Amino acid sequence: MSHRSLRGLLVSVRNASEAAEAVAGGASVIDVKEPRRGPLGAAEPEAIVAVAAVVAERLPWTMACGELAAGEAVVLQRLEAVLRALPEGGLPPTAIKVGLAGLAADRWAERLAGLASRCPAGIGHVAVAYADWERAEAPDPLAVIGAAQTAGCTTVLIDTFDKAGPGLLAAVAPERLAAWVAEARSVGLAVALAGRISLAEVGEVAALGSEVVALRSAVCSNGRSGVVQRPLVRAAANAMTAATRPDRSSPHHPASPLENQTP
Repeated sequence: MSHRSLRGLLVSVRNASEAAEAVAGGASVIDVKEPRRGPLGAAEPEAIVAVAAVVAERLPWTMACGELAAGEAVVLQRLEAVLRALPEGGLPPTAIKVGLAGLAADRWAERLAGLASRCPAGIGHVAVAYADWERAEAPDPLAVIGAAQTAGCTTVLIDTFDKAGPGLLAAVAPERLAAWVAEARSVGLAVALAGRISLAEVGEVAALGSEVVALRSAVCSNGRSGVVQRPLVRAAANAMTAATRPDRSSPHHPASPLENQTP
């Protein structure tokens, strides 16, 4: 299966105008979500298609599809609605993101594998591990990493569930985050880190070794519910570049499993 590379600064947007600001500011990946609907709130198909039109072939784009607890059929229906709405020749998402909140006591690994197997060819599946998994009633990150690799997911996103709670670096010690990143990469998964990461923290998070640092609140005019601003995206992109300038093909930074693959 071929995927465009997910690497660099990911900016989550809710509409086409925010997408234009993120692209102009230097984002490497555009993600579409509706933040009023939760950490992985699904946007309306019309908004997603409008973002895809802005991004076009310039960058890979992904879409949030909510929580798996809503049902595999619901997740796939959301994706299928977007694929139907795309104009002829429009590029589909590189990957979809699905969370596991509320499923700690459920057969979540089996359901995760089932969903990954049903994703259309060419669209990757990002499994989401919540750093505050106990609050989310979700499986712990190490369990998600193991299940994601078995299920054939392309990437694991380590995020925070409670967006009113502590940010990623306050919720989890950097050493523990680095261990999770190393474990995921050791089994061939790319890693994205997210969760109320501030501009001042971008460099520290990027240095943990993930392929992607994902932002929204830090690049918005008024936090998560505000509007994406080009200068803030540019500041984040510059911080990301500065933090990742050393050769990441060294033994401390093995090549991403998504790098050097044909778009």
